[in-house]
Amino acid sequence: MAKYIAVAGKGGVGKTTFTALLLKQMVQQRKKISILAVDADPNANLDEALGLQVTGTISDVLEQSKDPKAIPTGMPKNIFIEYKLQQALVETKDIDLLVMGGPQGAGCYCYPNDILRKHLEDIGEGYNYVVVDSEAGLEHISRRTIPHIDDMFVISDSSARGIRSARRVYELIQGLKSAVGNLYLIVTKTNADSLELLKEEIAQTGLTLLGDIPLDPMVVEYDLAGKPLFDLPDDAVSVKAVQSILNRAGIFN
Repeated sequence: MAKYIAVAGKGGVGKTTFTALLLKQMVQQRKKISILAVDADPNANLDEALGLQVTGTISDVLEQSKDPKAIPTGMPKNIFIEYKLQQALVETKDIDLLVMGGPQGAGCYCYPNDILRKHLEDIGEGYNYVVVDSEAGLEHISRRTIPHIDDMFVISDSSARGIRSARRVYELIQGLKSAVGNLYLIVTKTNADSLELLKEEIAQTGLTLLGDIPLDPMVVEYDLAGKPLFDLPDDAVSVKAVQSILNRAGIFN
């Protein structure tokens, strides 16, 4: 059975950065594993962080499926959707990537989402790991589009507002019917005093603080230059911090 890992948190806290560096560590630490990355954030940019090119999203497929003229004559709708979903998969030697994209237009996506759920279950079982860069609202998890989560990392930046947002994410998770295994808090963009100053706020989240990622100038540099964060050197502050976090979580055990 595939192991599902999710990364959650509001926009701007470093969620996609953490996801990209998590995937980097997985590729380096476990070279003979298969990994599917799923960008479930409507503001999709995991492809840029990984240095991959995406030509279509799942949202595009679902929108096309609502137009009868887009479906070839004689082709069942479910076969059309499954075919297009397979086309949306970006395949590389290290990581495959699916980008969900944002909602488009009005109308019900109930039927296409049922197909999507089955598609993810089917292809997910062909991988050792499925890593999901979630949106803050966790809609895909609450609707069980993502079947289950073994480990979830809730990301916050080093601000009181960010920690409170992480608490709300935790409260959302507690209200979900989907099973979520281990829950961890990760604080990003920290300095020497951050965790001590935020100690009381962190204690109120209900989350286990697994570690922090210090503010890394190289992340800013790569972002401004349009370089994939996946290519950050192994001695970068953020890369070493993520490696330590994943070791403590026992991801590679």
